[in-house]
Amino acid sequence: MKENIVNNFQGFIGNKYLILPILTWFFIQLFKLLYDLVTTKKFNFKRILGAGGMPSSHSAVVVALATLIGKDFGVDTPLFAIALLFAFVVMYDAAGVRRAAGKQARLLNKIVQTPGLSGLEVQERLVEVLGHTPVQVFVGALIGLVVGLIF
Repeated sequence: MKENIVNNFQGFIGNKYLILPILTWFFIQLFKLLYDLVTTKKFNFKRILGAGGMPSSHSAVVVALATLIGKDFGVDTPLFAIALLFAFVVMYDAAGVRRAAGKQARLLNKIVQTPGLSGLEVQERLVEVLGHTPVQVFVGALIGLVVGLIF
């Protein structure tokens, strides 16, 4: 039993289809945190887990995964088709739906803060940086492609 757990754990940490995309996400988020620290001179820990910004870690993760699968199993396999379609959905969502939600949040925050325009008292602001511009998605996808091809 104990031997099985150790083997499963070793298999888990040795799974490049899991570890490489996670490391890609981590290093992109770390880059965003450090870039934010340098530009604003403030440490904002939310940047390590937060969405939005350049480049899109979501795009990098899903494209790295699809690239690894395509490279190792072939681009004519059902597994690659699933990974690629999943990547397209995630990237579309990042640049479309979540970006629109971020724009709406920005507008709602302005409305709530405008004196006399609303009688609402809001305790916290809505999150405005949710999605990505098409360029941020493209750069993230390019990073994911490079990571997938190198490893």
